[in-house]
Amino acid sequence: QLQLVESGGGLVQPGGSLRLSCVVSGVTLDDYAIGWFRQAPGKGREGVSCISTTGRTTKYADFVEGRFTISRDNAKNTVYLQMNSLKPEDTGVYYCEADFSTFRGLSRHEYDYWGQGTQVTVSS
Repeated sequence: QLQLVESGGGLVQPGGSLRLSCVVSGVTLDDYAIGWFRQAPGKGREGVSCISTTGRTTKYADFVEGRFTISRDNAKNTVYLQMNSLKPEDTGVYYCEADFSTFRGLSRHEYDYWGQGTQVTVSS
């Protein structure tokens, strides 16, 4: 059974960096497209970035503005989200989601599996 476990969140000052990890177990990661989503307090979940099964295709939300990088290591069953130049508005719970397909977009309705999330707080 597919399970996703996110980690790497925490409290960071504006301008700081964090690297989130999403470990996928129970399946072969090579077969799954992965997306990162986030949910701020009182708001709906929104797409941040997504990556194809091979890692050659990626997509980012407009608000990322070149600050984040998504990557994957299928041998380690792990997907990463490197976040730099963090802003207070990046605060929220970050989730990774998976779908048995080559590539999906930034709509969470395209994914069938998700983890419990990791909290990211950007504050001085």
